[in-house]
Amino acid sequence: MMIDVQSQPGSGMDIDKVGICDLSYPIEVLDKAQEKQHTIAQINMYVDLPRRFKGTHMSRFIAVLNQNRAEIMVNNMGEILRDIASSLEAKSAHIELAFKYFLEKEAPISKLRSLMGYDCRFLATYNRGGDEDFILEVKAPVMNVCPCSKEISKTAAHNQRSEVTVQLRYSDFVWIEDVIQLIERSASCDLYALLKRVDEKYVTERAYENPRFVEDIVRLIADNLMKDKRVLWFTVQSINYESIHNHNAYAYIQRDKRS
Repeated sequence: MMIDVQSQPGSGMDIDKVGICDLSYPIEVLDKAQEKQHTIAQINMYVDLPRRFKGTHMSRFIAVLNQNRAEIMVNNMGEILRDIASSLEAKSAHIELAFKYFLEKEAPISKLRSLMGYDCRFLATYNRGGDEDFILEVKAPVMNVCPCSKEISKTAAHNQRSEVTVQLRYSDFVWIEDVIQLIERSASCDLYALLKRVDEKYVTERAYENPRFVEDIVRLIADNLMKDKRVLWFTVQSINYESIHNHNAYAYIQRDKRS
């Protein structure tokens, strides 16, 4: 019989999270237009480890993934976490899935179609008492024109490429596409993977007519999320990458509508 080294006595200190990280694995994500979208996720999986154990059984994380590989989606995160906790005899389990989500976008004037990729994450936690937590994170790149620059200049204004991140806890399902749309319509202009000259003209002029501070972006998004009854808690973060300064502009809002 082989010795189970992991189950031998530990060093006398509990570990909050132990497991595996940076595992590439295929998953399915719910797609508003196509029902499902296949993509590759970078997966982190953890459990707590009581002081009485020397280590956890890393292979069991992979085993649970393989058992659920046909159904790794947002609507069964709780089931996967319960399987992890049960398999590793843990009180809590955590899973993080970071993946690229693709949308087909149509250029504003030429109508040429191309795919835009957005960085998304699922952050899920389960505790043996039955508590489950799930956070959806969506990150979208956008374009902004500085209102101050436009106001003080005669014929021009400097642009900023911005990266906006929204995290949500919700009571009823929220589509990734809807979060992306909210971010993009709150900016001076959204971005496209493919633009012809007529599209570039449109995008440049549209952005110029809709100047946004970094503060404007997070406030506009937060205001809409406050009105959305499905949303229980959210964070909104924007980093505007400056083109005329040696620093970037930053703004952040967090609200818990349950309190």
